[in-house]
Amino acid sequence: MNALSRTTPLKTQFFNRDPRRVARALLGKLLVRKTPHGLLAGRIVETEAYLGSDDAAAHSAAGKTARNFVLFGPPGIAYVYFIYGNHYCLNVSCLPDGVAGGVLFRALEPVAGIEQMAAARGIKVDEIDLAKVSSLKKLSSGPGRMAAALGVTRVRDNEKSLVSARSDLRIVDDGYRVRRVTVTPRIGIVKSAEHPLRYFIAGNPFVSGRSL
Repeated sequence: MNALSRTTPLKTQFFNRDPRRVARALLGKLLVRKTPHGLLAGRIVETEAYLGSDDAAAHSAAGKTARNFVLFGPPGIAYVYFIYGNHYCLNVSCLPDGVAGGVLFRALEPVAGIEQMAAARGIKVDEIDLAKVSSLKKLSSGPGRMAAALGVTRVRDNEKSLVSARSDLRIVDDGYRVRRVTVTPRIGIVKSAEHPLRYFIAGNPFVSGRSL
């Protein structure tokens, strides 16, 4: 039996709480994309929490707009935005409907569908050495890379439920247990950069950026 068939989908209530708790709890879970050619899956190894109107770095800090309205909606919904003119970032909404908050997915450890991920990233399969972390890390370490590996775009995935059985992009639990979590300030931002809101699985080689 495929290991991905022995999973439990996360429920809306999982996301209906403080983004800091959600960001930590998401570590070790699987982000899964269903495609006509099979499943793509990666283990969530790095996240960042964004706290809403009181967080200057959050997209929701300026209030509800046509771009960020998903963050003010019900929990468990994908919020996708385009950044630096070249890649997408995937987030999930947290807290009750009407209260802004979210978590950014920063890195995945590839689990299934590696050949498809490589193709989506524009990397030839024969350039990927499955035995080398340094090779696999090119697929999904960093928010832009992981979004590209799973084919995430704003048109395709913004407003998509990450908990619905009908969704082709979901988060599930396969029973993996995280032993230790490291917390650091967020990276790649300027505003409120000092807040310790970046979470990653300690020692995981697929973490992006600084791991200390």
